[in-house]
Amino acid sequence: MKIPNLIGYTTSSEGAITFQTINPITDELYPELFIEATHDEVERSAILAKAAYRTFSRTSSKVRAQFLRAIVKELEQHKSLLTATYCDESGLNQQRAEVEFARTTFQLKAFADVISSENWEIKHHLDADPSRIPIPKPQLTKYKLGIGPIVVFGASNFPFAYSTVGGDTAAALAAGCPVIVKSHPFHAHTSYKVAQLVVKVAQQLSLPEGVFSHVNATGYEVGKQLVQHPYIQGVGFTGSIKGGLALQQLTQKREVPIPVFAEMGSLNPVVILPSAIKDQSENIANKLGLSITQSSGQFCTKPGALFLVKSIETNRFLETFKTVFEQQVAFSMVHPSISRTYTYLTKKVIEQSNVQQFVQCKSTKNCNLGIPQLSITDGQTFDSNKFLQEEVFGPHALLVICEDQNELEQILENIHGQLTFSIFHDEENIQTSNLFYLAQEKAGRVILNGVPTGVEVSPAMQHGGPFPSSSDSRFTAVGTNSIERFLRAVTIQKS
Repeated sequence: MKIPNLIGYTTSSEGAITFQTINPITDELYPELFIEATHDEVERSAILAKAAYRTFSRTSSKVRAQFLRAIVKELEQHKSLLTATYCDESGLNQQRAEVEFARTTFQLKAFADVISSENWEIKHHLDADPSRIPIPKPQLTKYKLGIGPIVVFGASNFPFAYSTVGGDTAAALAAGCPVIVKSHPFHAHTSYKVAQLVVKVAQQLSLPEGVFSHVNATGYEVGKQLVQHPYIQGVGFTGSIKGGLALQQLTQKREVPIPVFAEMGSLNPVVILPSAIKDQSENIANKLGLSITQSSGQFCTKPGALFLVKSIETNRFLETFKTVFEQQVAFSMVHPSISRTYTYLTKKVIEQSNVQQFVQCKSTKNCNLGIPQLSITDGQTFDSNKFLQEEVFGPHALLVICEDQNELEQILENIHGQLTFSIFHDEENIQTSNLFYLAQEKAGRVILNGVPTGVEVSPAMQHGGPFPSSSDSRFTAVGTNSIERFLRAVTIQKS
């Protein structure tokens, strides 16, 4: 069986290049062949999206909200099939599938609620005052308008919530922007089945053809053609720093550059102060052990570096943490290539000067495992070695033991932008400390006495930090405020 691209309302199988997905737990290839989109198919998807934008952006918010809620209904009716496919293709378990599925439907409903509110599109309105001296004051109304067709790249580690109909797609559709999804080849079955439901709903509601398309690809050419197409006006991406920067470079080479809203890599530093571990050592160790290893560490908010200051309390904590971490279980990663990269990087970490392996959990006979590991080094080594300051995607964290508070803060001054920054403390004045202000400068979300994994879908959430953790720290990739990425302002002035 060959699985086509969805170009608007048409299935299209013009290409000669095919690929298969794999079950990462068994290493078995699925028999279905996905047909990679051709240059002409990508061109048609962009042309349809441009034509659809003229109609869809003027469609009432009520209709767009109906579209999002109808997608939720279809997803829920096919939940068993979708979650089973999700588990088979990603190696993630049923519990994770349930959580991510619920988050996906919640996001869609939340955006539908936002655009259903009265006058949500109006940012500001000022009444006219013809009698104002020295000059009359005009009536001004500033509206929000969708920026145009958006390309969304599926994320390898979130087949539902950051992919086909995840947060980027939901926000763009709510804003009145047609979406072309470039599916992730690691979970192409899951993506295609979700895409079929979105197209079905769009047809039932008589929305313009091209409001949603779905293209397959394993290489870079399809993505390159999409982001450089003159009809595309924005890009949503969740992935590596390398991938996000490549997309930015491509869009900046266009005759008319466009924004890339990329959520990229992050070390997510965690500072554990001696005051916190005096009485909470085991509790903190358990929280961190789970946060580092859950879903095989394949979260963009996984703690990648833990910073401690030399002390008696720190020595005791390390003993406790080692015992706790040794009990963690290894799970399959989402794809063999992800597992190979993780194995390579963790080996490279302990090959660095003055870095030792602190804990390595036992492996099982499953394929493509991400074996939980901790490495340890001193503050000076970390500060001077840029490789150690980069994300290792998977269940690994580096323990950094600093000489004192001054060295700790100096090291943190030198790290690049992060999605999150966590502080375990027992200090009343922590939010007036230099450490706290430093955390705010470096990250989009500061967590006090908690772990960064688990991102609440809320208007109060900021998921996006200073570069290179995201391409534009003014925006969030999670929560209903993320719709602002795909909107621009237009003022109507009347005399």
